[in-house]
Amino acid sequence: VVQTSMSRSQVALLGLGLLLMLLLYVGLPGPPEQTSWLWGDPNVTILAGLTPGNSPIFYREVLPLHPARRVEVVLLHGKAFNSHTWEQLGTLQLLSQRGYRAVALDLPGFGNSAPSEEASTEAGRAELLQRVLQDLEVHNAVLVSPSLSGRYALPFLMRGHHQLRGFVPIAPASTQNYTQEQFWAVKTPTLILYGELDRILARESLRQLRHLPNHSVVKLRDAGHACYLHKPQDFHLVLLTFLDHLP
Repeated sequence: VVQTSMSRSQVALLGLGLLLMLLLYVGLPGPPEQTSWLWGDPNVTILAGLTPGNSPIFYREVLPLHPARRVEVVLLHGKAFNSHTWEQLGTLQLLSQRGYRAVALDLPGFGNSAPSEEASTEAGRAELLQRVLQDLEVHNAVLVSPSLSGRYALPFLMRGHHQLRGFVPIAPASTQNYTQEQFWAVKTPTLILYGELDRILARESLRQLRHLPNHSVVKLRDAGHACYLHKPQDFHLVLLTFLDHLP
């Protein structure tokens, strides 16, 4: 009889414990909009969260260790990637160590960013990107735009190129949507990057991007469409050289 009574008591206590856990879980606040954690280097802190304004865009940010440079590098991504790519590649950390503020975005529908109806039009994509930069208080942006992200970067470039300190297209999409005259009007210093083995989008985009009046071209040898992944050391060296020599 004692054994049966103890068993029922244990069941009752277990049920009460589960009920308390459920109540605690329901009553807990949601996750914070911004979190931070340290990279391998104890001086490098990566911030991650949603933009504080109206744009539902997730971002990763590394503040400069020695904030002597005013340039802020905004990294977009291609179709198969997201903001985490630039963290894995070490780009965010390297830029921080060189004194640059670096921000990587998840475009709508990628990574932790929800899809957005605004992204369905060219004007909407340009406005969304502009609003994100305002939300994150980016004032001296160099925009790094590989592949798919050209659908955001190029309309923004055409409308607001005066807001950019520099532009780094990496075989971006949508170059065919703009005329030579539109490219000629853009005076932003531009580094055109592409992989030697990318024989489709790189060639198509290069044909149009060459009309930008203030540009240089770098081909990464033995690298494909995502040349920054195939040759990360070469990519970082070229990018830092471009950034260090901006006026």
